This record gives sequence, C-alpha cells and structure tokens, in this order.
Amino acid sequence: MAYTTIDNPELYFQVKLWSGTGSSLALTFDGSEDMQPDLIWGKGRSLAGYNHGIVDSVRGVQKNIYSNLTDAEEDYSTGVTAFGSDGFTVGTGNVFNNSSQTYVAWCWKESATAGFDIDSNSGTGSARTEAHSLSAVPHVIFMKSTNDTTNWAVYHHKNTSAPETDYLRLNDTRATADDAERWNDTAPTSSVFSVGTDSETNSSGNSYITYLWSEKQGFSKFGSYIGNGDADGTFIYTGFKPMFFMLKSSSNAESWSMYDVKRQTYNPVSYYFPAANSNAAEATGATYAMDFLSNGIKLRGTGSGINGSGYTFIYMAFAEAPFVNSNGVPCNAR
Repeated sequence: MAYTTIDNPELYFQVKLWSGTGSSLALTFDGSEDMQPDLIWGKGRSLAGYNHGIVDSVRGVQKNIYSNLTDAEEDYSTGVTAFGSDGFTVGTGNVFNNSSQTYVAWCWKESATAGFDIDSNSGTGSARTEAHSLSAVPHVIFMKSTNDTTNWAVYHHKNTSAPETDYLRLNDTRATADDAERWNDTAPTSSVFSVGTDSETNSSGNSYITYLWSEKQGFSKFGSYIGNGDADGTFIYTGFKPMFFMLKSSSNAESWSMYDVKRQTYNPVSYYFPAANSNAAEATGATYAMDFLSNGIKLRGTGSGINGSGYTFIYMAFAEAPFVNSNGVPCNAR
C-alpha cells in the first residue's frame, strides 16, 4: 500500500519564525532538509496594522502583493531581497523586518511532485484556458491581478458540489458566490485551468499571478467539513500530522483562519491569525482552538469562524510528517 510519495515534507514546505531587526537579515529554515522557497507568505505577528506580504520566484524578489488587500503589486525593495538555498533574506521594510515585531512565514517550493505550481499570464478579456505544470488536476487556485486593483479569486474543489461555477475571495469574508465569469463554469484539468471574463481572472491588458495546488497523499489535503458548534468538535482526517492548516467558511461570512505548529508547539493550538484577509495581529483564544494529531485535526473551539454549527468549511492542510511513511513506519502524535 502506498501511504505517501513524500516522506519528508520539509523538502517542499517549511514555516519560519523570526524577530525583526530593522537591518538586512538572512534567515535559514529550521528543518533537517535544505529548501529553496518559491513562494513566501509572511505576516507580522505581534502588532496590528501589518499586511500579509507575498513574494514568489516567478515575479522575483522585491515584488510584493498582499492577501488582505486588492492593491496591485508593489515594488518593495526593502522586503524579501533574496531567495536562499535554505531560506531567504529580508530587508529593512516593516512588512518583513520591523525591529519591534515578530514574524512568521509559510514557504513552499514549486514542484509537480509536491503538487504546487506558480503561473504568470496575461488577460485577454475573452474566456480561455491557461496551461499549468502540475500534471494533475488542481484542487485549489489563488489568482490575483498584479497590475490592477482587483480582488483575489479563489477556487477550491470542495467549495460546492459544482465548484467551477463558484468562487471565494482571499481578501474578504464573504461566503461563496456563483459566477460564470471567474472560472467560465469549467472545471480545471491536469493540463489547463479555465477563466472567464471577470477582471479578477482575465481582464484584457492585466497581468496575473496564479498559485495552484494539487492534493498529494501524505503531504497535502484540500477538503471540507461541517461544523457542530461544540467543544467536542469535528475530526478532520488528513492522513498526516499537520504543519499548517488554513480554513474558511464557504457557507457564511467568516474570515480565513491560519494555524501552524511553529507558533504553538503543544495542543490545543489556539494561536491563529484571525484572517488572511486582515492586517490584525496574531490572536489566541479557546473558542478558536484545535488539536493537531498524527492523522488530522480535532476541533476544540466553538467559534463560528472555525466550527459554526451547520456551517460548511473548506480548508488547506500541509504535513509535518505523513501518518505512515513509504516504509510503513507511523509517525508519533504531538
């Protein structure tokens, strides 16, 4: 039986914590494996008013976009200034390196093996397809115009029973909406994804950056669950010990909550960012708590943003370790 194709997730996903210095700072990942990142998503933890900064290797360093804003790409020379062979360097800018701030970054390596692709393309204003390099069907798509003020468009394969007809927005709290102009009511395939005529995905003259993920057994999971509003909450099976968990109610207006095992190393995990769509500081609270287990997530909080009774939620999860590796050896719980 094949349990996983990725025994060490650190080759493709790592989380980094650091304290800002206000001076150029080279950061090295803490994992046992070297990983040169292709996508860095950073956030100031300790102070409010700091945007989520996103940098990728396709657009290049010093090119920031923000998950919580509709703003176009910003030339940010004091942000991420270099991708290293096992980390990255940050400049003196507040988004990544204020001397009175603590930070976290979630980092991915682009790889078909790990199910992650970055695509840069130009809009035409006419419904079309765009090629990707996953060699597998994408399960999650984030798309943003880099030269125009537009919302982020999000596709998730468990959003509804016909996810290609619907969309979410990364930069706001709204529930899922039906609209043919985002994904042209056409499901993605193992070679292309479709876009309609909306400015969020395909306006003539606009440039776009797209992040695509495809689920890989033992490494990533992109699913859905129903909340029960109880402290004995839903169990979400992932097939691995999670490192990172991000969720959003697709049925109700709630924020995108983000969790990881670096910021809190014991259960219940209650350190979270209230929103990928907000510049708020890190928050903690029992109503938003959950256990990270050897094979999934157990909800412990009753907050409507993670466990609203009867609410539908979609999520993204990435592994710290597979539940059982390719040699049949199980991982330990926390």
